[in-house]
Amino acid sequence: MNDNLAYAHIVKLSIIIPAFNEEGSVGQILKQVLNAPLPEDISREILVVDDASSDATTERVRDVAAHHPEIQLLRHDTNRGKGAALHTGIAAATGDYVLIQDADMEYDPREYVDLLQPVIDRQADVVYGSRFMGGAPRRVLFFWHSIGNKLLTTCCNAVCNLNLTDMETCYKLIRRDLLQGLNLREKRFGFEPEVTIRLARIPGIKFYEVGISYHGRTYAEGKKIGWRDGFRALYVIAKTGLR
Repeated sequence: MNDNLAYAHIVKLSIIIPAFNEEGSVGQILKQVLNAPLPEDISREILVVDDASSDATTERVRDVAAHHPEIQLLRHDTNRGKGAALHTGIAAATGDYVLIQDADMEYDPREYVDLLQPVIDRQADVVYGSRFMGGAPRRVLFFWHSIGNKLLTTCCNAVCNLNLTDMETCYKLIRRDLLQGLNLREKRFGFEPEVTIRLARIPGIKFYEVGISYHGRTYAEGKKIGWRDGFRALYVIAKTGLR
């Protein structure tokens, strides 16, 4: 293994929550993140990046943060996209590992312990939570979304020489020093393939996947990703992976 990849002992976890117009769910997800069990006395910092929401997202975050100093609110003056919000959170993170958590209710923070286990066992540098493996419950939704996800994951695997089952997952647990060393540029949902490809190029890096549950939203319930984002992800895979 590359000497730079000696496994780090995890003492603090940085949880980054990008949010855009999530006033209906951000307060509840923050409470779930605060109450999520963490093994071996791991502490947490919670970085909420409000990407210039036009609703009361900022106020909802401040209401919860007033009683919890581990929550830090960062705010963009203009809407820049989910990837840009993640860039802001990554730059501010101080934990040993970074975990991405969406501000909606699609992913369950109680599963942090499952994501962290390969790290605690000193087996992994990167852990992805897969919605397509294991026996956890998963809401049945869009056929074409599932086909698009499999296509994007397959194309990303091809340029990375990986065998991930869910590259597009929100739940990505990554060593902070490795993540902050990447030259990430994608401002929107192209973040997912870009970070995967750039991580896969680090010599000796070890990826793991664990099965997670998934409670997806419909568009009427607030889902934001669309077909244009899928084409952008393909472009990012071609541009970043084949360069």
